[in-house]
Amino acid sequence: MRLSKLIISLLAFGLAALLCLVVAYFSVRIIEDSSAAEVRKELDLAGLNWAEADSDGLQIFLAGTAPNEAARFDALSAAGRVVDAARVLDQMDVADTVKLASPRFSVEILRNDAGISLIGLVPASTDREALLERVRDVVEPGEKVSDLLEVAHFDTPEGWDNALRFGLRALEDLPRSKVSVGAGVVKITAMTDSEAMRRKMESDLARRAGDEVKLTLDLSAPRPVISPFTLRFLIEDGVARFDACSAGTEEGRDRILAAANAAGMEGKATCRIGLGIPSKTWPQAAEMAIGALAEIGGGNVTFSDADISLLAREGTEQAVFDRVVGELENALPPVFALTAVLPVPPEQGEQGPPEFVATLSPEGAVQMSGRVAGELERQTAESYAKARFGSGSVRMSARVAEGLPDTWSVRVLAGLEALAQLSNGAVTVRPDTVEITGDTGRQEASDTIAQLMAEKLGEGADFDLDITYLKKLDLSLGLPSPEECEAGIVEIIGDRKISFEPGASTFDSSAKDILDDIAELLRKCEDIPLEISGHTDSQGRESMNQQLSQERAQAVLDALRDRRVLTASYRAVGYGEERPVADNGSASGREANRRIEFRLIRPDPSEAAEGEGNEADAAAEQNEETQGDEQN
Repeated sequence: MRLSKLIISLLAFGLAALLCLVVAYFSVRIIEDSSAAEVRKELDLAGLNWAEADSDGLQIFLAGTAPNEAARFDALSAAGRVVDAARVLDQMDVADTVKLASPRFSVEILRNDAGISLIGLVPASTDREALLERVRDVVEPGEKVSDLLEVAHFDTPEGWDNALRFGLRALEDLPRSKVSVGAGVVKITAMTDSEAMRRKMESDLARRAGDEVKLTLDLSAPRPVISPFTLRFLIEDGVARFDACSAGTEEGRDRILAAANAAGMEGKATCRIGLGIPSKTWPQAAEMAIGALAEIGGGNVTFSDADISLLAREGTEQAVFDRVVGELENALPPVFALTAVLPVPPEQGEQGPPEFVATLSPEGAVQMSGRVAGELERQTAESYAKARFGSGSVRMSARVAEGLPDTWSVRVLAGLEALAQLSNGAVTVRPDTVEITGDTGRQEASDTIAQLMAEKLGEGADFDLDITYLKKLDLSLGLPSPEECEAGIVEIIGDRKISFEPGASTFDSSAKDILDDIAELLRKCEDIPLEISGHTDSQGRESMNQQLSQERAQAVLDALRDRRVLTASYRAVGYGEERPVADNGSASGREANRRIEFRLIRPDPSEAAEGEGNEADAAAEQNEETQGDEQN
């Protein structure tokens, strides 16, 4: 009996324990589920939909991929607001961070009389100390260097080092400038001392930049003082042009050029902007005078400060001339004075008009012929020419003649003075005009000569200019002479050689560098007369060797043309085996004979002597004819 009561008691306790376990299990499940549900609800309310919440007992597990560390922290904080933070286990991942884009590296280098300032952002790889040391070498004593640079730890962009080196090199030549440097890009804004210096710096910087740096230039120069302030416009045989053009402002220049275009001028024309304009109404007066000349139909108009000379086309009707000139006189601003001339056709006789001719050769030799007014005038002209061109360079063959105009000697001396402004050319003095033709390396030479002639010849005088500017003659550009170019090619080649594949006109791999170096020099040499000659050894048939040498010379010419060298004055010639420089009996000799040579094309001495003889004969014949005319 007692045993059964004990069993019943044990069973009761066992059932009670089991019931407690069941109740506890389900209670825990309810707590787990409700905790996980509440956490998920809180995550959704916080906009963290990427996060997942699960439970294991009293612990809450957070899973998912957070877009960044901040989002992961927000998820932990949201779960901690629902359950004890100690119960939250972090099993979340963080997405890989997108690589930050490299910043735009740039440096602004400002230079003035106070010193140099550097402002901008540079890569950490830039040797900052070396950069500052380079800048300190540029400044003058007493000037300071201000370092306002920031550094960023990113990869150095392509072209940065080349652009920075170029910018610092340009800074040395530009004491008043702003140099903006970027990756492969340089922009330079600077003030130069003169127009000639501006042109030279533009040429030097562009050549130095090459293809590695994209260069933008904004160079300016002080406006020159123009005295006298000159403008000369012509309409001859239906062709309108400027011999000289000056303006005080860009707006005035545009008005003058627009009037010239309306008068029939085609193509581009230059008009110098400078100081010394005699009146603010200069553009207005120029427009009126150019329009009047166009209405007359031809002739020329010359401004020298406030004095205007208008020479009408020969054959213009008197009524038209009077009307146009009268309207122009009444319309011109008060400060301007007009002198207008309608030429009278000369009487035609058997003997032509008298002339004085002076020629200047490219070598500097001056030949004077024709007529002068007297022995004293001839000696004066010869002495003046020797003073300007050198005693050993002048040859006087002009003769004394009577009946020349009173202004003849003044015209002769003015013509010689104008000739001195040219590199080569000729001056022809006639009773009614002075003609000046030639080449020059100075862009302002035409303006200078026009000013000179207007001042020396006076109002109403007629003169004609045909001046050509050639870059190769411009000393301010620092271009090498043809002889220097020829010597430079020899120096560049040195002990190297332009080689080809055997029996072909195809370059081998070693030819590229030497062709690049030669092309870089020849781009500075402009249009020099150059022969590219190909040579072979004596192996093989002579005709095949000649053809191969021609093809190789032509291949070099084409390669230079592909490298943007102006080759219009070049010629490619194949000489085959006819000009050996070594013995073809040895391998080394044959190798030396297979070559490409560069040489200037010079006139044949015999042809030059023959040409001089023909010119002398022609001059003698003309002199005899002139004397015969006088005797007749």
